[in-house]
Amino acid sequence: MDGNRLMKQVTAIFSFFMVFFYLGVGIFFIFYSNLSYIDKPVRVIMGSALIFYGIYRAFRAYFSIVEAFFTKDKDDE
Repeated sequence: MDGNRLMKQVTAIFSFFMVFFYLGVGIFFIFYSNLSYIDKPVRVIMGSALIFYGIYRAFRAYFSIVEAFFTKDKDDE
């Protein structure tokens, strides 16, 4: 395993954890009222944007994990 493949695997795992961060912050903005100093429409817009971006990142993370862990490189053959 070369360094480039290892770096792709680390990046794929990091992006997987960032999906949970984006989804968690989006849900926090929408459903928790601890941010009462921010207007509700602004919180819903920001939370929705973060949730949609988290879903987008989930698809991207899935494909990068499949590529990094479950495909063979030409050098590995």
